Amino acid sequence: MFASVIIDQDTKALDKVFDYRVPPDIKIQKGDRVLVSFGARMMQGFVVDLKENTSFDEKKVKDIVAKLDDEPIIKSEMLSLMNFMCNKFHLRLTSVLKLFVPSEIREGKVRELFIRWATLSKNFSPELLKNAKVQKRIVEALLEIPKIKLSDLKKQFGQSAVNALLEKGIVKVELERCLRKPASIQKEEKKVVLNDSQKNAVQSVGGNGIYLLHGVTGSGKTEVYMNLISRVLEKGKNAIMLVPEISLTPQVMANFKSRFGDNVAVLHSSLSAGERFDEWKRLFSGEASVAVGARSAIFAPLDKVGIIIIDEQHEQSYISESNPRYDTFEIAKFRAEYNNCPLVVGSATPSVDIYEQAKQGKVKLIEMPKRANGKELPKIQIVDMMNELRAGNSGIFSSQLISDLANVVNEKKQAMIFINRRGFSSFMMCRECGYVAKCQSCDVNLVYHREDNRLKCHYCGKQYKALDRCPNCGSDKIKQGAVGTERVVSELKEIFPDVKILRMDNDTTSRKNGHEKILSEFRESKPAILVGTQMIAKGHDFEDVVLVGIIDADQSLYRGDYRSTERCFQLITQVSGRAGRSKSEGKVVLQTYSPRHYVYRFAANYDYKGFFKKEENLRKTAVFPPFSKIIRILFAHPDENVVRDELKLCYNKLLKVREKYFDDIIYMDAMKSPIKKIKNSYRYQVVIRLLLTNSDEIENEIFKCTDQNLKSSVFFEVNPESMS
Repeated sequence: MFASVIIDQDTKALDKVFDYRVPPDIKIQKGDRVLVSFGARMMQGFVVDLKENTSFDEKKVKDIVAKLDDEPIIKSEMLSLMNFMCNKFHLRLTSVLKLFVPSEIREGKVRELFIRWATLSKNFSPELLKNAKVQKRIVEALLEIPKIKLSDLKKQFGQSAVNALLEKGIVKVELERCLRKPASIQKEEKKVVLNDSQKNAVQSVGGNGIYLLHGVTGSGKTEVYMNLISRVLEKGKNAIMLVPEISLTPQVMANFKSRFGDNVAVLHSSLSAGERFDEWKRLFSGEASVAVGARSAIFAPLDKVGIIIIDEQHEQSYISESNPRYDTFEIAKFRAEYNNCPLVVGSATPSVDIYEQAKQGKVKLIEMPKRANGKELPKIQIVDMMNELRAGNSGIFSSQLISDLANVVNEKKQAMIFINRRGFSSFMMCRECGYVAKCQSCDVNLVYHREDNRLKCHYCGKQYKALDRCPNCGSDKIKQGAVGTERVVSELKEIFPDVKILRMDNDTTSRKNGHEKILSEFRESKPAILVGTQMIAKGHDFEDVVLVGIIDADQSLYRGDYRSTERCFQLITQVSGRAGRSKSEGKVVLQTYSPRHYVYRFAANYDYKGFFKKEENLRKTAVFPPFSKIIRILFAHPDENVVRDELKLCYNKLLKVREKYFDDIIYMDAMKSPIKKIKNSYRYQVVIRLLLTNSDEIENEIFKCTDQNLKSSVFFEVNPESMS
């Protein structure tokens, strides 16, 4: 018997299977983690297939050295998923396998945690302790409290006395597994009676297939999800529930824990190593049957998946933009088809792509057009900031927003202020010579953070001393760029010094449980203002939020991306939906310098269908996705000459593909990436736009042109979320 093994080493040279002989004394199964001899080293690998014969010289085939786990660590479904992902996203085998098995397990750094309890043996003789006063006191302590932590006992009475009792058999040790559970908000389960719209949504989800739950913000989609999961659990099956942001996980977990208890496990990148290990193990063993989490939870090691749910389907965080690059929706689709179960995606602002599929009948559309509480959606007031400038107001806040915030404070309610830029200001520039502080490792402006008085790179994390004088000309005339969350908070504190003002962005939530602490503090404070980036824009449900302010709405509108208007509409709708979710009416103040842009007209009326129709016509005319396919091939290397030469080499091959499929290729060009350098790697790219007719065939030929031994790192993306 021979085993096909993938070596756990993420390099292109090892991106293939190697044959090893299965020794007669080791029982090997597909999915096993094994130790093998590779060259002069001992390396870990994964068994992906078993076969009777090998195409290699059997005398040269080495034996598997050892099996590393009691049972296969990769389930058969995940092995099928591995092949799908490698073909679909042009990834390496090991890159994909690493997504399935936490590094804590692969690297052996974390193990199950056990507590050692000391208890009295049933048969012990008090006579043995006549002259041992300390030992006698230990026994008396255990007679009073039958179970004490061994470490506490040794700390209180001394190690030698406890060890003596262990040797005599008077005290014995019991091991108890201790789970490292992630912190979650405690919440009592509310008995919710579904309204007609929610009942219809639950009943509409039947067998397999894709269902789009298009419900306005506050329509009660979460309750629909939980009812669908309850139905699945009753049938003895399991469920996967995805949310786009880690900041949403605590709130979702609170809802799910109150409904399903310890049946829920959470998976996301902010867990500690021990928490991630234990939560993954609970899902793997079947102790937990509902996986909740961000993007990575789609790889939850569950058998018998009965439903997969993706909340806030439109969110770009579901697309991995670092290695390995993949689309969570495509993986969810594969797992749903493999398990013959429904895939439910929900959003108040579905992506144009999925809504187009619903329009064509490829996806079943379920609509929830009204809020669960019967209230109207909050009124959106558009404020023209050019008029504010003409009136002499050059500040961050319009007079309308300040007035409305004052009302919130007086009524002891809550407000949210949204600005999609963190830091104090977006850059520092010399007014004399035009010098702009840039990162030495990345081709980007440094962002000023006043709290630390540092300039920070938001791409590689490097920090620099803030400018007080220009390093180029020596001038002290330093200008600061566009406003960020930190400056918004600073100015609000000057206006409302006695009000609790909190900030939620990547800087304030980087520490463990950062999201939970900020959200809990906001929930308990009245009046209060929460300032944040897009992590506050969706999913959060606070009863006393009556006002939402949107600062610099134009920021996402002019990004030079065919999806920019779509993202702008989605952000406005989502953040507006945080207001008026209870008895009080909500209001939104949207500040813009382009008040007549069509996206604001549709957003102010929550007119998704009108916006979709307009966007659909524009994309059809310009032949952009979903009516075409964009392929981006990104080359990166520390030596700019290497990356440029290898780009030219591949581009010359791609020219032949363009010649072959001339009528199907709308556009093709090679260029520097908009951000030329990140983390000391120079970046060049080829961008290709195809008609859909033969796009899969052309995509495979394009990939072959880049699938060769190159020094550059090459990333292959289809319809990328960002072109930067």
